[in-house]
Amino acid sequence: MLEKVMDTNMVKIVGQVNSDKELSHEMYGERFYNIEVKVPRLSDSVDLLPVTISERLLINLDLYMGQYVIIKGQLRSYNRYVDSTNRLVLTIFARDLYIPKEEELIENLRKPNEIYLDGYICKKPIYRVTPFGREISDLLVAVNRAYNKSDYIPSIAWGRNARFCDNLIVGDHIKLWGRIQSREYQKRLSTGEVETKRAYEVSISKLEFIENDNNRIEDDVQE
Repeated sequence: MLEKVMDTNMVKIVGQVNSDKELSHEMYGERFYNIEVKVPRLSDSVDLLPVTISERLLINLDLYMGQYVIIKGQLRSYNRYVDSTNRLVLTIFARDLYIPKEEELIENLRKPNEIYLDGYICKKPIYRVTPFGREISDLLVAVNRAYNKSDYIPSIAWGRNARFCDNLIVGDHIKLWGRIQSREYQKRLSTGEVETKRAYEVSISKLEFIENDNNRIEDDVQE
């Protein structure tokens, strides 16, 4: 059962260590650390992604800045109480981490950032068109995890996928493939100062709607 749940949320990234490890938390005597990994895009830009790693994966590994790593795991979310409000925080939870040899690195850098999610729409998608004419839909996808937990993953669809998502309703079951991206934005503080922050989301490249897995027919009859 646990393996089946894990199959609904799978991530693989290939990139360079971009920060020193920092203690995140401790659970049942096991320490977990945070690092940042710089993952290249097909363009010249990069994504700076947060990763949480168990100390058990770091045994006999001496990570250093600029070192290439391959990480497999899940994209997880949790709530952090900041400035009197709950903030959704995302991190890649590593289940496997290793340092690739040169040939393996070259092969994996062809697809350095991959994610697959199998989940449910938990908020009505927001469809919009940018001033440049790009169609975009913002989604929040709930993905079940073991022990009756769920991860809530902000995702973004483009073009015809965005138009399709505009018709989705809360509770619809979808599968999606894409990559995890980071983006910076400006936030004006109560002091009037402007602070640069970073957000993370899944950029969807392929989406599949699972039919007959919501109560759409019943809702239509009731209406």
